[in-house]
This record gives sequence, C-alpha cells and structure tokens, in this order.
Amino acid sequence: MPLSVRLDPGTERLVERLARQRNQTKSEVIRDALGILAQQEKDAAKKKRPYDLIAHLIGCVDSGGTNLSEKTGEKFAKLLREKADARRSR
Repeated sequence: MPLSVRLDPGTERLVERLARQRNQTKSEVIRDALGILAQQEKDAAKKKRPYDLIAHLIGCVDSGGTNLSEKTGEKFAKLLREKADARRSR
C-alpha cells in the first residue's frame, strides 16, 4: 500500500545512506526501522516496575504478632526528646 512520508533533508540523506549500505530500497529501510521501533515498544511494555520485582516479598514477613506501626509517632517523638535531653546533659 503506498504511503507518502515527508522527511527533513538530514533524515532523507540518512535513509538513502542506509539503503545503499544495506543494499535495500528506502522503503525496506523504513519498514525495518518501524519493525525495530515496534519491537522496542513491545519490550518496554514487558519491563517491570521495581514494585513488580519485589511484590512477592511484600507482606511475607510476620512481625511476631506485635503491631509495629502502633503509636509510631509517639515513639519517634520520645526518641527525639531522649536524644535532646542527652545532648543537654553533656
């Protein structure tokens, strides 16, 4: 199926050079380039996010029944107060 594409002069020279080097037509070079681009897009879609790589580990550790997030803010504030008191008493 015919398709018309407008190329800037630099890109046109590149396509012509690649066609000569590869002993292909300009259309073949462009089809090959589109095929490679499509494969890259497909591969990028398969790549996993960091979360996907560790998802099987999330929630697999038991804290031994203690609720470690309970009163975390209060515990942190207490720790800061203790450190401040220790600096003052030096």
